[in-house]
Amino acid sequence: MTFLEITNEVLRRLRENTVSTVNQTAYSRLIGYYINDSKRQVEDAWNWDALDDSLTVAVTAGVTVYVVTGSGLRPKDVKVNNATSTSQSTVRNRPSRWITDQQQLGTVSAGSPYCFAWVGNDGTDSKIEIFPTPDSSYTLKVNGSFPPASLSDDADVLTAPSEPVIAGAFARALVERGEDGGLSSSEAYSVFKSVLSDYIALESTHSDSNDCWVAV
Repeated sequence: MTFLEITNEVLRRLRENTVSTVNQTAYSRLIGYYINDSKRQVEDAWNWDALDDSLTVAVTAGVTVYVVTGSGLRPKDVKVNNATSTSQSTVRNRPSRWITDQQQLGTVSAGSPYCFAWVGNDGTDSKIEIFPTPDSSYTLKVNGSFPPASLSDDADVLTAPSEPVIAGAFARALVERGEDGGLSSSEAYSVFKSVLSDYIALESTHSDSNDCWVAV
């Protein structure tokens, strides 16, 4: 569903007029903020199949820090593989301070990367630092769950399940508006949690390694 379609779904549940653009009114803009709040909560609740991707980092000799284009600011459950045909191996995750210690407390020869650490972002995508300093060109595959940036344009498409996002935005809108004789905000939030858990339970059947989920 697009950002505009989701906005109108929430407005209908609030018994409000639909809009032709998310920014049409102050209230529709507010609903847009709630949709993105709910989107982040839903995305963080589970490693949704739709958010999985395999990103490529082209490593060059002597360079240790790289922006992982397409990773966004909230990558999750990431595994990195050195996919270079001559040196295929797993690149293990380490704390950035571990890499700093290796660089500062000893002499390490350049070679094929076998460790990486997350080292911030460029405002759009996350960055990794690899160790040791590469001695040649390598191809790294960064595999994980990469929640996209907030929805902003009317035509932006939500990749996470839409129903729990709509339910979460609706519950937030009821908290802001207050009770008006319809569904209470606490009831709406209970519905949101139920819908979210149902979607997680359904998607967990896609793999027999997903056998539990705990709300946090």
